[in-house]
Amino acid sequence: MLHRECHEHAVRGRSGVRPALLLSALAALLIALVPGSGTASAHGSVVDPASRNYGCWERWGSDFQNPAMAQQDPMCWQAWQDNPNAMWNWNGLYRNGSAGNFQAVVPDGQLCSGGHTEGGRYNSLDAVGPWKTTNISSNFTVRLYDQASHGADYFLVYVTRQGFDPTTQPLRWSDLQLVARTGRYAPSNNYDIPVQTSGLTGRHVVYTIWQASHMDQTYFLCSDVVFS
Repeated sequence: MLHRECHEHAVRGRSGVRPALLLSALAALLIALVPGSGTASAHGSVVDPASRNYGCWERWGSDFQNPAMAQQDPMCWQAWQDNPNAMWNWNGLYRNGSAGNFQAVVPDGQLCSGGHTEGGRYNSLDAVGPWKTTNISSNFTVRLYDQASHGADYFLVYVTRQGFDPTTQPLRWSDLQLVARTGRYAPSNNYDIPVQTSGLTGRHVVYTIWQASHMDQTYFLCSDVVFS
């Protein structure tokens, strides 16, 4: 069940293989140059279909000051302007101590930021608008990269209901339908979660909850997709 291919394959972009390990090292160096960024923690995120902040980092991490981003990728542009550390720390969108009561700690409209976790670092990910999407089929695989090999007690994967429009509506718990719940995953760097859906077309949000095994630490990850 575990995805054991190399990390470079796990972060394959639509335009080909990214030298992800080199870019991760570059990102760590750049974090030190960003005022108030603190120290990056090695955790993880969904890399395919890319979570919002991982996708912004993957596309623009080496060119994040390019003004062309404002027209070419406006949702990433607003995120970089709001807090660049949300992208440099693409692997740190988690909350501790949720005790499985996720709706109590993550209010409607704040699902993509994990309930304004980490002092609001990721608030821009809740912004409503035309986030870049990944094309997927009705049966797809969520691929998650775990830098620290935390393992997982379980993963929950949701997809927004048919008719929900993430370009005009904030994401609420009532907009989500559960499509996959897994058992435990042993510690590794790469995890694959197979997902089966039916009847979904057009733009949606895939919402992945990763309950890490090393402590009560939960990741809340939004990925924008189009069912083709």
